[in-house]
Amino acid sequence: MFRKSLDRFSGMLFVYDQEQEVNFWMRNTLIPLDLLFFNSKGILKNIHQNAQPLDLTNIFGGNSIQYVLEINAGMVAELGITTNSEMKFLLIPHDIAVWKC
Repeated sequence: MFRKSLDRFSGMLFVYDQEQEVNFWMRNTLIPLDLLFFNSKGILKNIHQNAQPLDLTNIFGGNSIQYVLEINAGMVAELGITTNSEMKFLLIPHDIAVWKC
């Protein structure tokens, strides 16, 4: 919140204790973002591109989401990220991770 910029290959990761319904909004967010919603296994289940700064519209991420990654708007398209992509992240337990860390 209140950031005026985000480095090109940086992001903000939200980690929940377990899968749950997740909703976001852009209140107090000053830059456009792409939001990526992952389940507990690190599978990308939903993408919201180009969320607009200061917009109070509800962004529904999904019902079984444990991780949300916010990156600069346009990076999803630039990097060719699609749903069902897999995230490698050390906090995903080894026995359930799609990518074995």
